[in-house]
Amino acid sequence: MKIDNSLPLEYSTGQNQANILGFWIFIGAEIMLFGTLFAAYFTLVDRTGNGPTGADIFEIAPLLIETFVLLTSSFTIGLAIHAMRLGKQKAMMAFLGITLLLGLVFLSVEIFEFNHFYHVGAGLQTSAFTAILLTTLGTHGGHVTFGLLWGTAIILQIRKRGLTPETANKSFIFSLYWHFLDVVWIFIFSFIYLKGLM
Repeated sequence: MKIDNSLPLEYSTGQNQANILGFWIFIGAEIMLFGTLFAAYFTLVDRTGNGPTGADIFEIAPLLIETFVLLTSSFTIGLAIHAMRLGKQKAMMAFLGITLLLGLVFLSVEIFEFNHFYHVGAGLQTSAFTAILLTTLGTHGGHVTFGLLWGTAIILQIRKRGLTPETANKSFIFSLYWHFLDVVWIFIFSFIYLKGLM
């Protein structure tokens, strides 16, 4: 494996560069997935039947907590990659750990929110609106859950193997994934929650 020391560690081999390109292609597929969910949501948002509307079930406090912790986690994952590029493994792992902790807080609040939806009668079978709302939020939450497992595996690999071109590449690709989830959340926050609260 030929290593190009003039490039950042995560780009330092041909395989690493191919992995990153492949992941950008995967992100394109993910954009299509969430784009489809948003299109379905915009189509079904007014189909509430006898069920509640967004204004009836959305609460601002959990929404603000979710948004704050997820956007802060985007900052901390950026700090983790910066530390990685400086070769500071302990700092990188600390920032990665903080990122995962914030992701866990986000997921906990989202579970609380789903519980609230259930108790106010907003289930999957209540209406087309609640079905697509829960599907969209659940898909994003499922991605965050997967991210928590993936990030934990990366921390364990770095602890065992140190910062290598391979572990740096995996960490960088994970950061792309995490930033993507944050961008999706901005769309959810803006076009589902804020619009629904108005």
